[in-house]
Amino acid sequence: MLFLADESCDFVIVRALRAAGYDVKAVSDIAPGVPDEEVINLAVRESRALLTEDKDFGQLVYASAAESPGVMLIRFPANTRKNIATIVVEFIERNTEKIKGHFIVVQPGRIRISE
Repeated sequence: MLFLADESCDFVIVRALRAAGYDVKAVSDIAPGVPDEEVINLAVRESRALLTEDKDFGQLVYASAAESPGVMLIRFPANTRKNIATIVVEFIERNTEKIKGHFIVVQPGRIRISE
């Protein structure tokens, strides 16, 4: 599975996924400051599931007509971020088939998957 990490995505998640063998491009490395719409377009063009902590992507993804390669919105308050990378990597390893085409919200103790 291929991933694109938005600039809002904690880089500890990017490093953990890369260490687990996943192909992860980081917007901060390849196109810093690019508008959110272009981030979505890049994810679609390259068939990469989008990793983000920016709530705005929910509306942008649903508003776009493009088929989504999947979006994972990571919502962890500052006081719960200790195990954020482990939780995200474990979810992906157990649920890879559920990511494509879905909008996933990952929160402490709760994961929601929608079309």
